[in-house]
Amino acid sequence: MSRWRPPSPGSTAIISRDGFERLKAELDHLWRVVRPEVVKAITAAAAEGDRSENAEYIYRKKQLAEIDRRARYLSKRIPALKVAEGSPADRDQVYFGARIELENVATGEVLRYRIVGPDETDARQGWISIDSPLARAALKKRVDDEFTAELPGGTTTFAIVAVDYG
Repeated sequence: MSRWRPPSPGSTAIISRDGFERLKAELDHLWRVVRPEVVKAITAAAAEGDRSENAEYIYRKKQLAEIDRRARYLSKRIPALKVAEGSPADRDQVYFGARIELENVATGEVLRYRIVGPDETDARQGWISIDSPLARAALKKRVDDEFTAELPGGTTTFAIVAVDYG
């Protein structure tokens, strides 16, 4: 059995203006603040002698590789992103950037989400990716529309209670 797996499908290259600015700030912070600090720590650890047994040196080299990996990803991803400006013409339908309130038809539970780009999701704030099964199923629906979504826990039916772009 081989370890090869097909590449995962690419994520949608869309982002809000705030998310775009956060990614640019993260890249700038990595290059101007974090990376120089780690390079100084590597230099100091390397001066201590035998690098093969120097835990600080080994740790910092791994940390530098992680920083470089993230910076490389951001430097390729940022130019490919399309910033979604403003709100859609039809503010009654669910599109990118919408804050939606859903009711689980089976349980009556009310859920609140904001549909954002895959690079700015945050579960604690209720921000879900436009690529998520729930967001895909909700797109272009209106208030009082019902839809079903294939979620990890099974198929669930939701009703849209509110749509807002504020």
